[in-house]
Amino acid sequence: MSNLAGKVRDALHSGRLVDADRLLNRLEAVERFRRAVDGLLPESRLGAAHTLVERAEARLALSRDHTVVALAGATGSGKSSLFNALARWEMSPVGVRRPTTGVTHACVWGPLAEASKLLDWVGVLPRHRFVRESALDGDDELALHGLILLDLPDFDSVQRTHRSEVDRLLGLVDLVVWVVDPQKYADRVVHASYLRDFDRHQDVTVVVLNQADRLPPAEVPRVVADLRRILATDQLDQVPVLATSTLNQAGIADLRATLERSVSERQAALSRLSADVDVVVGDLAALVGPPAGENDIDRRTTRRLTETLAGSAGVPAVAEATRSAYVHRASTATGWPVVRGWRKLRPDPLRRLHLPGAGGTPRDEQDRPNPVPVTSLPDPTAAQRAAVGLAVRAISEQAGSALPDPWTAAVAAAARSRLGDLPDALDRAVASTDLGLDRRPLWWRLVGGVQWLAILAALGGLGWLILGYALRALGLPALDYPAVGSAPVPTLMLLGGLLLGLVVALLVKPIIGWAARRAGGRAEERLHTAVSEVGRELVVTPVREVLRRYAQAREALALATTGR
Repeated sequence: MSNLAGKVRDALHSGRLVDADRLLNRLEAVERFRRAVDGLLPESRLGAAHTLVERAEARLALSRDHTVVALAGATGSGKSSLFNALARWEMSPVGVRRPTTGVTHACVWGPLAEASKLLDWVGVLPRHRFVRESALDGDDELALHGLILLDLPDFDSVQRTHRSEVDRLLGLVDLVVWVVDPQKYADRVVHASYLRDFDRHQDVTVVVLNQADRLPPAEVPRVVADLRRILATDQLDQVPVLATSTLNQAGIADLRATLERSVSERQAALSRLSADVDVVVGDLAALVGPPAGENDIDRRTTRRLTETLAGSAGVPAVAEATRSAYVHRASTATGWPVVRGWRKLRPDPLRRLHLPGAGGTPRDEQDRPNPVPVTSLPDPTAAQRAAVGLAVRAISEQAGSALPDPWTAAVAAAARSRLGDLPDALDRAVASTDLGLDRRPLWWRLVGGVQWLAILAALGGLGWLILGYALRALGLPALDYPAVGSAPVPTLMLLGGLLLGLVVALLVKPIIGWAARRAGGRAEERLHTAVSEVGRELVVTPVREVLRRYAQAREALALATTGR
């Protein structure tokens, strides 16, 4: 092998071998990234990752023993002649037609059957496949056993289908040999449209200055040097450049040696896929930023959300109704029995709102949960709805402020994703909250008992007095009332009972007010807890789910970058 071939070998491989296990880890990480962001980021940003995973799975499953090399070039570059020269025109009967630039042709070194599935995947029709069987060709072809050489259509053809075919195959092959000629080696189309996109595929790219025989021998090094300069401006300074001629086998010896080296190492497919992963990871890197933990939602923001949701759900009105209901029920239980019936005619404030104040979800006789009733609370005002919108926006802004744009939009969408469910969820939360009025305090019963004793004493004294008056009216002997000092006991019983009931009612009234305020405060706390749970479930949890998946995407991308 010539010194030039040795330099090409070093440039092509640079002593770097691709670890298959590490490559598989990277591919799996790309797929994990795609799953983590699925439904959150635009599909247009993930198409390349999806295509890479599918293509890599198919390529690695088909054959590791074959190397697919494509000859790509413009019209008149002589790539078909180069294809024929490398194949030496000693074809098996399966491929006797001369290649043309309108369709892709393939030449296989080795049994065609072993390469058929790979050729099917690449998309080369059976009638365009040629074969070089080592048993027929001799030992000089054994070095290329496993090579699949493709002659692509001209990418500058007037037929759009030709360029589409070239673009498709360039994404599938393991190694690309770009064929240029001395007249058009600096053509803008090949450099701007193709070569510059291979800056991360330099390990699987070779540039050939074909038809070098058309140049004076002294001019060949100068043209090659100029081609290298142009490639350097395309960020392809590591790509090997060869001068070839199809007049004889010596003119393609260096290219043939390069292909033999690639075939023998069985690294081209892995190197190509590794470069593809580099490209995809580089594009995906723009979709991640700082760790998601730095953007978690603080308590002040969640408290603001809870407060605005509580206002929208009518929590202050329910707390006030709870206080009023406590006063109503306590006054009924501890008030003067004579006026209790009149108090019961007044509507219970909680019943009026369809809020019974019983704890937990209502259940039927079989202990099965009944549907939570709809409350009669007024609908939120426009100002309250606007306040809820601002609080939700504050959640999304805090969580997504430091994230890249696609994730900011995803966080905002997650925060708003269940806004339509908020009114019903808040109403159910309020209706099913235990407001703490389902049990009668013991002191109500004690005070109520004292009131009954007082009224019974007053009724007893009144009855006693009425009996004495009736006896006197009938001319019967008058009753001899016992007395305490000069005051008859019946009179003391009547007046004392009335006075005791009044005094107890007056003494209990401030206690009832204090206890009602406590009951209202407890109810408000419980309602805030229930509303907070609704806000957490419908607003905070979706946002944190996006942040969790963002963290998974960052972790997957880090693994896709290093493979470890």
